[in-house]
Amino acid sequence: MEHAILKAACAIGAGLCMGIGAIGPALGEGNAVGKALEGMARQPESASTLRTNMILGCAITETTGIYSLLISFLILFALN
Repeated sequence: MEHAILKAACAIGAGLCMGIGAIGPALGEGNAVGKALEGMARQPESASTLRTNMILGCAITETTGIYSLLISFLILFALN
């Protein structure tokens, strides 16, 4: 019985880790892309610089989601 409760708690913890850990990158990337598109619309001559910075920022922001995925895998598989 104790093992079943531990597995259920690990599954709930991993789900919360991914649920909460995926919200931040989604909001951050959406905000970054929206602001970059707004900047490109206002100054088309700086579109290449804005696009490069936006892609770099989205890649860095996405690492938070990847770290959350890694932690949830550790909770599910390494702690059992």
